[in-house]
Amino acid sequence: MAMRARNTLAALGLAAGAAAAAALWLRRGGAPREHVDLYFADGSMVSFVPGSPEGDRLLPIARRVLAAARG
Repeated sequence: MAMRARNTLAALGLAAGAAAAAALWLRRGGAPREHVDLYFADGSMVSFVPGSPEGDRLLPIARRVLAAARG
């Protein structure tokens, strides 16, 4: 009987831990934030986030390019 209770308790703990991890992951990850990555021929990259002057200028262009590519 004690073994069954221990197994049940372990399963509940595992389920609670998985639920907490999923909630944390969804809360932190949420919706992906838009950003622009520019890759150069020499292998370097620059990333611009919304709110930066470069990002604010490039994001509308990037949205149009992606919309055209997707059809």
